[in-house]
Parts: sequence; structure tokens; C-alpha cells
Amino acid sequence: MKKLLLTAVASLAFMGAAFAATVEGVVQSVDPTTRTVTLEDGKSFLAPESTDLASLTAGTKISITVDDSTGAVTEVEVAS
Repeated sequence: MKKLLLTAVASLAFMGAAFAATVEGVVQSVDPTTRTVTLEDGKSFLAPESTDLASLTAGTKISITVDDSTGAVTEVEVAS
């Protein structure tokens, strides 16, 4: 019985975990008014308030982390 209960608790803990996807690309443009970053492949992302948009210029390689459950961008950083 204890084993079954522990398995159930562990399963519930993993179900609540957030999953994130990473998108890498090259910046085509940045609109500071709307906080929109557009990549050269045409995909656009809304950068979170914590992102320093001044460091993102056309031609900069970046890595974007997106929360799979909400689709919200959680982090934008310059890729190395």
C-alpha cells in the first residue's frame, strides 16, 4: 500500500512540473514598443519585461525559452 501511495504522489508531482522548449535563431528586428522580437525565419515572440531589448539587435544570435504549457516566453538571452 505504501508503495502505491508513493508512486501516486510522485506521479502527481511530475504532472505539475513545467516543461520548456528552447528556440534558437537570429534577430531580424526588435520592436521595443510592443516588446516583440522577430527572428530571420519570420517567427515573432513577445519578450518578458526582464529582457534587455537594447542588447538585441539585427543579426544577434539568441536563445528563447518558451513555457510549453502557456506558450509564454520566459527568457531571452544572447546565444554564444
